[in-house]
Parts: sequence; C-alpha cells; structure tokens
Amino acid sequence: MDNDLSSLVGRFLEYLEIERSVSKLTVRNYRHYLEVLLEYLVAGVNRPLTLKDINSETIRGYRLYLSRLKGVAGGMKPVTQGYYVIALRSFLKWCAKNDLLAVSAEKIEVPKARAHLLKFLDVSQLERLLAQPVASSKTGLRDRAILELLFSTGLRVSELVSLNRNQVNLETREFGVVGKGGRSRVVFVSKQSAQSLGRYLRSRLDKYTPLFIRIGGRRGVASDEEMRLRQRSIQRLIKRYVRQARLPVEATPHTLRHSMATDLLRSGADLRSVQEILGHKNISTTQIYTHLTDARLREIHEKYHLGNKEK
Repeated sequence: MDNDLSSLVGRFLEYLEIERSVSKLTVRNYRHYLEVLLEYLVAGVNRPLTLKDINSETIRGYRLYLSRLKGVAGGMKPVTQGYYVIALRSFLKWCAKNDLLAVSAEKIEVPKARAHLLKFLDVSQLERLLAQPVASSKTGLRDRAILELLFSTGLRVSELVSLNRNQVNLETREFGVVGKGGRSRVVFVSKQSAQSLGRYLRSRLDKYTPLFIRIGGRRGVASDEEMRLRQRSIQRLIKRYVRQARLPVEATPHTLRHSMATDLLRSGADLRSVQEILGHKNISTTQIYTHLTDARLREIHEKYHLGNKEK
C-alpha cells in the first residue's frame, strides 16, 4: 500500500464510506479533521508527507496547535479538540489494521471536556411545551406530532427527519430505526404520541413518502426529498414553541431526548434498558443521566438503608 499520507487518508475515508457505512456527514467531518492535520504537518516541509511524519513529537505539537486555534469564543474548546483527536485515533487504528507501521492510537488521549449539566424539562414544562401547537391548523397538528414523537421515542432529530410514513405502525406503537454507526433499534410510541401522530396523518391528503413534510409551497412539482422537513426546520420550530411557552430552558430536539431518558430513570427504569432505548453503543454514554435521578436514589436510600429503619 502506498505510504503517502494524503493517499492513506483518502483510502481511510473510502473505508469509512464503503465498509463501515458511516453517514456522509461523518465522512465529511472526518475529512475536515484530517485535512487540518495534514495542513499542520506539511507546514515547512518541502516533500510529500508519509506515515512516519505522525510521531509522538508531531502529535504533541498538533495537540498544542489545536488548543490554541481560535474559535467563536476564544480558544478551541476541549470537546471540539476531542473530535480532531478521535479522527486521528481512528485513522491510526485503520493503519494498524492494515499492517502499516504507525503510532499506537491507544497512546493518544482524548481531551477531557468539562462536566456540564444536561438540559431537560420537568413534567410541567413538558406539558406547557406540548400545549403550544394549535391543533386547529395543519402546521399545529404536524408540530404537536413532532414534539410528542421526540419525547415518546427519544429519537435523534436526524433519525426523526429520515422517517417515512410506512415505517410507523400506530397499532403496535413501535418501529425500527437505524441510528449512529448504522446500529438498528426498536423505538416505542406512547399512546398520547400515537394519537397526535394519527390526527396529523389523517389530515394529510398528499401522497408524499416522508412522515413529516413542509406545509405549503409548490407541492405539485416537488419531489419527496424536497418536501421532507429538515433538521434545521425542526430546531427552529422547537425554539419558537419554547419561547411561546416562556420556558426557562433553551430546549432543543436533544433536550426532549434527555427529558425522555430522565423520565424513564426517575420512574424506575434500569440503566441498561435506557441504553437500548436510546441506541447508545456504550453504557458509559447513558451514565451521564444518572446524576439527574437523585430523587429516585434518595427514595432507595430511605427505603433500604439500615440506618433509616425504625428500632
């Protein structure tokens, strides 16, 4: 295999697309992260780069370079630096898999992001948010169905917009989705969400395939994908309803996902089950929600701890 670094990066990106079947967005992001690495390495070098140019010293300098890159609010945040480092680690793992002599990916640590509180809505806030769409309009029916489905299933917004009408079974109230990393899972629709979704679908007189479509516009000449509601549109509509409801939380589609996970855990669901429902690859990702369930933990402590039993 050619040892030219630029060629190897190209082959790695092809591997992600063809053999790993990752999304086009992921390939695009990895391309950007690795191009920044190549730009850093090629500075001051008057020869083609090879895999040997990635060594302990150049990696140290690259990490320092990333930390000093200017972002929107000053230096690049550790969590953003992590994306670049993860891309580099993935590339090096691929090199090792193909018997190419390279620095061990395990020797490169991902920057630790500062712990931050997750945004989620409590019961009263959720009720206020869900009550905002006006059910007497087609837009209101659609938007209520979107809000209900996001909270009911914990879908990522990318998963929601890719849904088609024939995927959702309102009788069984469950359907399959393919999420991050091509991992498939089953999601479940609450009775309330199924009712909202049913009302919305009955209001549809069109034959477009997507589950959620734009309201209005030139439908007669538009294709299915042109009519499909985009992620940005859903983010905007949630922002609008949050403002209307005067919520103290700047909620996003992901906030509803957090809210669903928190609601399940506080109601007694086990962490492993929530992991499956959310489609997390590792349970460590799901564990970010455990600090939100203090009330449930307190109940367990009060009920079972020996020191709380009457004598």
